Amino acid sequence: MRRFLPDQFTLLLLATVALASLLPVTGAAAGWFAIATKCAIALLFFLQGARLSRQVVLGGLLHWRLHLAILATTFGIFPLLGFGIAHLLPFELPDGMLAGILFIAVLPSTVQSSIAFTSMAGGNVPAAICAATASNIVGMFATPLLIGIMLTAGGHGGFSFDALYQILLQLLVPFILGQLLMPWIGGWVRGHKKILSPVDRGSILMVVYLAFSTAVAEGLWHQLSLADLGELVVINALMLAVVLTLTMFGSRALGFSRADEIAIVFCGSKKSLASGVPMAGAIFAGQSVGAIVLPLMLFHQMQLMICAVIAQHYARSALKPVKT
Repeated sequence: MRRFLPDQFTLLLLATVALASLLPVTGAAAGWFAIATKCAIALLFFLQGARLSRQVVLGGLLHWRLHLAILATTFGIFPLLGFGIAHLLPFELPDGMLAGILFIAVLPSTVQSSIAFTSMAGGNVPAAICAATASNIVGMFATPLLIGIMLTAGGHGGFSFDALYQILLQLLVPFILGQLLMPWIGGWVRGHKKILSPVDRGSILMVVYLAFSTAVAEGLWHQLSLADLGELVVINALMLAVVLTLTMFGSRALGFSRADEIAIVFCGSKKSLASGVPMAGAIFAGQSVGAIVLPLMLFHQMQLMICAVIAQHYARSALKPVKT
């Protein structure tokens, strides 16, 4: 029963949203807090670059069919599915949350949870590490491009080179710097995960607090209804169910091994909150970012709960004796 309860980080996210609703940061304080938030996000991606072993990257890159399948799902099937759901099905959501659904569809995969679930299920962990990391690097370019195309097709704007520049400056440059310094600091960073964990979570909470402070000041909770939240849950569940089904049975049809199938399922079906929240601030600058990241926060919790159940199913099935 515990796997269906919110995890600790989700509770922290909810507490942050509540704090922003009651005590939003505004005025000059918001400007200084925004600068601190950008610095925290840059540090987060610097540490991600410093953690990643080049041997793991080179070893994982050799399995190109698996990585191609995951990237095709993340940046091909998912965007088509999101666009179809947002524009073809009879859902009526405010523009901000509609953009949030499209935004989920174009985001890269998670890193930590994809690897954790792949390991729990007995999958190809080295390939999952490489695939999830590659997804995030590709996403720094693909996410702003794809969301621009989708918003243009839906009549809501277009691609912004300034947004791409901000993402590369804030996310890719620190990541590359971390990789360059990895031979000297990588071992220390990997050996102090518990000490550095607050950087991971704290930076995301800072972005969420800033985004929802702005949204609350613009009247987010007066514009949002319970029916809207219900539709968001249904849309997220539909997207997640379709992609999980396609990755699971599609990988079998393509002849992947069980270990590779597990990596494809968990890396291909997830969307990154850690990358998505700072990207939203750059891509949707000047808009109600709180309304746009709300669908992602819901999707984040749903993917953790459902994938935990699937990972345990894979693990149990591996223990069953094979009939001869």
